[in-house]
Amino acid sequence: MKTFLQFLFLIFVVSAHSIEVTISNNTLLVNNNPFYMKGICYHPVEIGKTKRNFINLEEDLSLMKEAGINTVRVYEPIDDIAVLDQFKKAGIKVVISFGYNQQGKFDIVSGTFINYIRKYKNHDAILMWELGNEYNYNPQWFSGDINNWYKSMELVSQIIQIEDPSRLVSSAHGDLPSKDALKIASSINVWGMNVYRWDEPASIFEEWEKLSKKPMYFAEIGADSFMTKSTSKYNKGENQQAQADANKKIISDVLNNSDKNIGSFIFQFTDGLWKAGNPSEQDTGGSAPNSDGTPYDGTANEEYWGIVDINRNKKITFDVIKNSYTNFEIN
Repeated sequence: MKTFLQFLFLIFVVSAHSIEVTISNNTLLVNNNPFYMKGICYHPVEIGKTKRNFINLEEDLSLMKEAGINTVRVYEPIDDIAVLDQFKKAGIKVVISFGYNQQGKFDIVSGTFINYIRKYKNHDAILMWELGNEYNYNPQWFSGDINNWYKSMELVSQIIQIEDPSRLVSSAHGDLPSKDALKIASSINVWGMNVYRWDEPASIFEEWEKLSKKPMYFAEIGADSFMTKSTSKYNKGENQQAQADANKKIISDVLNNSDKNIGSFIFQFTDGLWKAGNPSEQDTGGSAPNSDGTPYDGTANEEYWGIVDINRNKKITFDVIKNSYTNFEIN
């Protein structure tokens, strides 16, 4: 017969987290092992559709593994344990992002984000909890005062860290956060930044070091494969070589400074035909905040950012990312 203490021990073992994510000397640790996020942003939407689904997940995971990707960043929670299990089986971690207002579906304004965390916090495919996506470009969502968002972010960060002390809480900020943002949202463990500074993302490191000693990562970096104008080097129109050249420089900048960041997420895995017009066709145009930093035409053509196209054909940049990620080892 088991003693009461043995019974309590069994309960603890069953309920204990199977993953522990920490930071030590600006290095991300997963169960005390160094882990550098070689990431991709992932929001798969089929041709003719406008909502995400995972019908091509098996093929996508195979391509990701080939490219050396070990982490994906998703823009809304994955409420399907079978999908998370597939990520786990593939050895790919997931950064789960919570939006502010998603009509009460695991969002911040309704408080339902906590239901998701309670449901999935023991799933070790999940690496980190992330709040928002470059909301600083949209103060109109917060009564015209972006500090209202930072205050909400701080409260939610504290709640999450009580509910799930085994993981980190981050935020995907549009480029560099201000001193006010850092002061208000002081409990955020790490800061993600969507950085579009042509092909020179490393320019942010010195600025960040003057603001904070906390670790950072690139929540979005990259280039699209459509040129809205010709340059001396690249022709107008679909131009995979321009994308590949830009991504090679961008990723090199990031990996060569791996002591100053804990990872990066290329935007994005597959082209998104739902973003700028008829979801059954690949349209040019679309809009994105701060898009003038997009190489090499200063315009974010929203449906051309994939490292593979909508049919999972590899673009030229796929091998650029593969060569960079598979040859990189954290020190």
